[in-house]
Amino acid sequence: MDRVVFVMASGAKQLMRAQSVNANNLANVNTIGFQADLANFRAQLVDGPGYESRAYALGENAGARFEKGTIQSTGRPLDVAVNGDGWIAVQAMDGTEAYTRAGNLRVNINGQLLTGAGHPVMGESGPIVIPEFEKLEIGRDGTISVRPIGQQPSTLAEVGRIKLVAPEHSELVKGEDGLLRTRTGGAAPATTEVTLLSGALESSNVNSVEALVDMIGLARQYEMSVKIMQTAKEMDEQTAQLMSLG
Repeated sequence: MDRVVFVMASGAKQLMRAQSVNANNLANVNTIGFQADLANFRAQLVDGPGYESRAYALGENAGARFEKGTIQSTGRPLDVAVNGDGWIAVQAMDGTEAYTRAGNLRVNINGQLLTGAGHPVMGESGPIVIPEFEKLEIGRDGTISVRPIGQQPSTLAEVGRIKLVAPEHSELVKGEDGLLRTRTGGAAPATTEVTLLSGALESSNVNSVEALVDMIGLARQYEMSVKIMQTAKEMDEQTAQLMSLG
């Protein structure tokens, strides 16, 4: 059988991978703070004797898109949106420090400040724990102030500060849990250059129209690859018949 089948099969495999990534992006079009994934592949020439006439498709880890989503006002005190090119530090399930732009925060029964996905929010010295309160405010610099139960309305006590970071995009990689981490695995330093908008959330940066167009385009490219493989098979069968006649 013509080797074009193997070339087109490698391309079809990468197209399926790209379609899977695109479908996941489309499924998260309404996920707060979601950063769209990218799927790239390149041509890899086959080494060997003779001319370099064959090239296979080779997948690459393209990372994520770092465009900002739309800021939506909610009026909820525990909702925050990152203002600028920065991230909220959280604790991942494996205990490492990771980063997100999802600011739909909540406080559990143990007083832990969590993201909507359940990741503890990091402060200056670890995960933030908030005592029982009647009122909570989050300042632009990430400072968390509460009015303890039974205190005067004018009484506000600072109980922690959300760690905000601003590493370069080239230093970040996205994990399967949707969180970003530094390439070295270490913790990024806190910064005062990033601020928060209280009572607002950042939407996903996925463009649903663009994702749908990409889905159609990838499907057509996959169909074309399959047709070429079918054509190669038919040509091989016809060649075998001619040789048997001889």
